[in-house]
Amino acid sequence: MTITGGKAKPKGVLWTPEHRVTTIGLLLMVTLIAFESMGVATAMPTMVADLDGLALYAWPFTTFLVASVVATVLSGRLGDRKGPAPALLAGTALFAAGLLVAGLAHDMPLLLLGRALQGFGSGLLLVSVSLLIALTFSDRERPVIYAANAAAWVLPAVIGPSVAGVVTVSVGWRWVFLGLIPLTGIGLSLLIVVTRKLPRHVPAESARRAGVVPAVVAALGVAALTWAAQHPSLAALAYGGAGLIALAYALRKLLPAGTLSSRPGLPTVIASRALIAGAYAGMEAYLPLTMTEVHGYSPALAGLPLTVTALGWSAGSMLQGRMLDWSREASLRTGFALVAAGLAIFVFVPLPSFPGWMAFVASAIGGSGMGIAMPAISVLLLRYSPEAERGFNTSALQLGDWVGSALTIGLGGVLLASLASAKEPSVAIVVLTVVLTGIALLGVRVTGRWPSDMSAATR
Repeated sequence: MTITGGKAKPKGVLWTPEHRVTTIGLLLMVTLIAFESMGVATAMPTMVADLDGLALYAWPFTTFLVASVVATVLSGRLGDRKGPAPALLAGTALFAAGLLVAGLAHDMPLLLLGRALQGFGSGLLLVSVSLLIALTFSDRERPVIYAANAAAWVLPAVIGPSVAGVVTVSVGWRWVFLGLIPLTGIGLSLLIVVTRKLPRHVPAESARRAGVVPAVVAALGVAALTWAAQHPSLAALAYGGAGLIALAYALRKLLPAGTLSSRPGLPTVIASRALIAGAYAGMEAYLPLTMTEVHGYSPALAGLPLTVTALGWSAGSMLQGRMLDWSREASLRTGFALVAAGLAIFVFVPLPSFPGWMAFVASAIGGSGMGIAMPAISVLLLRYSPEAERGFNTSALQLGDWVGSALTIGLGGVLLASLASAKEPSVAIVVLTVVLTGIALLGVRVTGRWPSDMSAATR
């Protein structure tokens, strides 16, 4: 049950007295997590060199990912039993602890411990944020807060790497972590105020209980796929195959029945997240490589299409957040169509004869589609989820995102290893993008089917 109800105007709904503290607390923490996620990659070469850990370069990323997956699943379970408050506060505290440990680390094991704490805290927060939104915002208001949530990722995506680079050069890499701790403390204080006002959580009976073992297996499976994508080789194929087997076991326990067949209703929502995340992440992962090796862009310029994606994403999110009378089911399908259109253009970008600037057009179209689709998915998840299973389903949604992304990025690595090379990637990336376009078109098809009693009844 939500605390608020009734109709809401798109302008100012987040800043009413009943929502103001919640909005600031949530958006502050999302922004900090996004900045840490975007900025740490810039500082990582300096970190590992300073700690004499070049051989372990990938492990800070892998450790973060494994901890995030496990925490996301456990946060869903805890949320269904206890409400969002425990995971929300614990996640923020663990994230701050991870920043402190990583910032003070004098060797790689301590850095890895800090990254694990950050990942675990982030995973707890990812689910509990959605559960808090479900409690404090009405169905009609949720597109607005999810639009703001998407926008909170945009600024770190645009300036995060540059700011982290300046901080690393001027005052040292440790302050990429330590500098966020005071703001995290403010976020925690605000969330304590918010959670004290929540109604007492009364857990309802639910058969869905995600276990620890499937969560760990899923985390290791995603990590194996991610590692395989970064190290294309026969050994990587073996690791990737083992990761797929692990995921096949874990997903049976961690996803709602009917997800793999995209059964209309909640399963379609979960499947849509996996499809759209996989389709777009696969393109984003290899876009800079395409721009540098095919079109001769400098490393600095090669990342500009990703900035265009972030801006298009923000614009799409704000648009759907203002149109409160839109059907979210139709919004999701529109988002898939725009992503498919952007990918269809990008199919030609890896060809040397095709102008490289068309990547900016593809990124703008695809990014706007993501901005329309992703908030719609979040709104529909809460709408189609029984209250007792919102935590389980939210964790399944995030898991679908990670799995979809890992699979398509891994596919790109396999294609590069078998059809081309990092110096001549054109054929491999064309084949990959054709597959990604097909995935987006599949999303257009599956999102055209919804239970008639739900799609018409609620907007």
